[in-house]
Amino acid sequence: MNSTQTMRPETVPVPGAARETFLDRLGIPHVLRWGFLGVLVFMTGNGVETNFVSPHMAEVFGGGDEMINLAATVITFYALATLIGSYLAGALSDLWGPRKVMLLGVVVWVVFQAAFVGALATESVLLIFLSYLFRGFGFPLFAFAFLVWVNAVSPKERAGAAVGWFYVMFTGGMPTIGSLVAIGMIPAFGGGLLGERWAMVASTAIVVAGFLIAYLGVREEHGDRRLAPAGESSRQVIFSGVVLSLKNKRVMMGFLTRLINTAPQFGMFIILPTVITETLGWGQSRWLLMTSVVFAGNILFNAAFGALGDRIGWTTTVRWFGIVGSAVGLLLWWYVPHWVPAGSDWGFVVSVIAGTVFGILLAGFVPLGAIMPALAPDHKGAAMAMYTTAAGGATFLGSAVVAVVRPWGGNVGVVWAFIALYVLAFLMTFALKVDQPRIGKKDIAAAEARA
Repeated sequence: MNSTQTMRPETVPVPGAARETFLDRLGIPHVLRWGFLGVLVFMTGNGVETNFVSPHMAEVFGGGDEMINLAATVITFYALATLIGSYLAGALSDLWGPRKVMLLGVVVWVVFQAAFVGALATESVLLIFLSYLFRGFGFPLFAFAFLVWVNAVSPKERAGAAVGWFYVMFTGGMPTIGSLVAIGMIPAFGGGLLGERWAMVASTAIVVAGFLIAYLGVREEHGDRRLAPAGESSRQVIFSGVVLSLKNKRVMMGFLTRLINTAPQFGMFIILPTVITETLGWGQSRWLLMTSVVFAGNILFNAAFGALGDRIGWTTTVRWFGIVGSAVGLLLWWYVPHWVPAGSDWGFVVSVIAGTVFGILLAGFVPLGAIMPALAPDHKGAAMAMYTTAAGGATFLGSAVVAVVRPWGGNVGVVWAFIALYVLAFLMTFALKVDQPRIGKKDIAAAEARA
């Protein structure tokens, strides 16, 4: 994916050469506007099940704490598929163009979602495991192929904001709006396991709608062509990210930092549903409402932290807001619900506020999407392949921490394992020094005057 390496001079708007729209000034490339909306809708469908699939599978397996651990193991392998799919999203986008990869992603998602729902009806652990594993390739192929497209088209001085808007849409769909949709769908379909099962079926229509919005709505040349240099073989393109990360220690540090970024989010999706709904007595609807509010805060600040990174420095924003802020927020989200009276209305409100601190500050990691290609200016495409891999791999790391730590350390041990990972990420940011262009007030005024 050396797309940005070879095309950047042609794709970055030259000041005064073209009229900027309002969306361009916000950081959303106008030509990709329908793609951003498509990602929001697609990820809404993908996120419908996020906050009930773990207890749902555990119940299908027979219920009990051991079955929760088994469900966590199944989700871990699903997350491993998302990691691989995230890498392929970057590499294949370089090879074929992002649009074809997005099409592949939706086909994989729909086929194996149908297989997964059917497997749940059979109660076969093997079939559930295999169908959910392969469905894990679907959403990263779609979403992160579009992120490659965004990176190819966005001007470098607004790269942080563009990545921020991508995550507004990504997180807006999963888990935020997806959880809200689940709140309405599950009782509408009769509640319980049956209601959850039909909600999964209905989510397929939302996923397909999101794909159609993006696929039919965006007409931009880089989506339909090979982005890698003509002289590189298919093998070189596919493995370029791996080779780069092994040769460039800073890219490896950036990869590991992004891997840690949202790992706690996905880990909490496994351990918190049962804690909030049953142990603390707030029920499933309030748990889904909590996640919607928590990540609505994330949505509101993704673009803001992207723009802040463009102003004060990408690495500074990641280190202090993303890592330190998220560590504090994670501790609040875990401990505050245990400090307030279980099941109380005011305690729930306070717990939601605590969780929202985590959601907001998690957005401080957004500038990593601009840092990664800047770490390897001669191999920007390969660097973005590793970024997309880490973004999808965070699902795997979060699930793996739960699967490994929870059996002996319990839920508290899982939380503190994530804090330890944040400490490592903090130390690694000192290797993430990049040559960053800045947008000043004069630049903004000039752009507005041209418009």
